Amino acid sequence: MKSLLIIIITILSAVSYGQSILGKWQTFDDKTKEKKAIIEIFKTDNLYFAKITESFVSEKNAICKTCKGDKRDQPIIGLIIIDNLKRDGDEYNGGTILDPENGKTYKCFLKLINNNKLKIRGYLGFSLFGRTQYWIRKE
Repeated sequence: MKSLLIIIITILSAVSYGQSILGKWQTFDDKTKEKKAIIEIFKTDNLYFAKITESFVSEKNAICKTCKGDKRDQPIIGLIIIDNLKRDGDEYNGGTILDPENGKTYKCFLKLINNNKLKIRGYLGFSLFGRTQYWIRKE
C-alpha cells in the first residue's frame, strides 16, 4: 500500500513538473506565421518574467527606441517583455507584457494549453479588448 502511494505521488510530481511555463518559447508573426523571436520565461521570488533571447526580425544590436521608461534605448536581446506574473491555478496573471515593436505595455495572462503550447493574452482594461498569441516551446 505504501509503495502504491509513493508511485502515485511520484507520477503526480512528474506531471506537475512537466506542466511548467518555464523555459524557451518561439513566437510567430500573427499574419505571416514567420518565426519572430525566442523568449525565455523564468521565475524570481514566485513571480514570472520573460526576456527576448533571440530575434529574427531585428538587427543583432537593435535597441528599443519605442519603449518607455527604463526600457527605452535598451537592447532588444535581453529585454524583459513580461513582468510580475503570478501563478493563479492553471493561469498566470497580474503582470504586464511589452510589445517592443510599438513600445506599448499591456496587462496580460498566460495559460499553458499543453506542455508545448502557451496562450498569451495582452489587453487594455478588460481581457475582451486585446490580442492573443500562441507560443510554441523550443525543443
